[in-house]
Amino acid sequence: MLPEAVRAWCRQNGYGEVTERRSVGGGCINNGARLITDSGGSLFIKTNASGPEDMFAREFEGLEALRQPDGPRVPEPYLHGRDFLLLEDLDPAPRGRDYWPLLGWQLAALHIHVNDQFGFPHDNYIGSTPQPNTWTEDGFAFFAEHRLGYQAELAGRKGLLSAKQVEGVGRLAAGLPELVPAQPASLIHGDLWGGNAIADSQGAPALIDPAAHYGWAEAELAMTALFGGFSDSFYVAYVEARPLESGWRERFPIYNLYHLLNHLNLFGAGYRGQVLSIVHAYA
Repeated sequence: MLPEAVRAWCRQNGYGEVTERRSVGGGCINNGARLITDSGGSLFIKTNASGPEDMFAREFEGLEALRQPDGPRVPEPYLHGRDFLLLEDLDPAPRGRDYWPLLGWQLAALHIHVNDQFGFPHDNYIGSTPQPNTWTEDGFAFFAEHRLGYQAELAGRKGLLSAKQVEGVGRLAAGLPELVPAQPASLIHGDLWGGNAIADSQGAPALIDPAAHYGWAEAELAMTALFGGFSDSFYVAYVEARPLESGWRERFPIYNLYHLLNHLNLFGAGYRGQVLSIVHAYA
């Protein structure tokens, strides 16, 4: 059953009545569906009856923040409730010929939007894990406390890491100023793995499912390589548009420790080996 608020929004905004709901696969946290209306238009809805109460409100805010004219396309958010998020339907198609370099240029343009502090107006979620976004002037402190430290302590409470292993993450976090360069607080998508980089109906780049905040741009790039799938032409275009300090690829494991810790917390001990390998290498 569709929420009545969604049906009312469709009527009030020229879509008419919803005549069909087509399930769309691919999500591991939420359910997705395309809504067909009697006006001929379509919409996209995400639902989750058991997720955090404010999860879709926070995603709504993240999508609004990422809707920069020079950045990658993101779906326009229309309406949210406790257990749903109504979005523009991007009607995904195969990637166009220049998809990857175009995404590189657009992501670089997004990252040029900077803030004087790291964080975001509200805490949000990375998957279904809370993501603290307390405004912090120092990027090293922000990543150490609100990214690595938060996830490691959560894994410790769940029994997925021992106290000694949590301490190891803490040692790595304390050494961040010697491991990565100082960077501005860039507007980033926050959860940019291959599955969240799709193509719109014209084959152009579009990003979905953000965990948006102001953070390190290199950390964003690192996640694009965590599970593979991004073309080398993407990185070439990005660096042409927004040069990086040398050694940026070699720093990827440090940043990706955050996402591997999150996967450990979400999906279990299968990710512990990768987490400990990075901690042992850098701590």
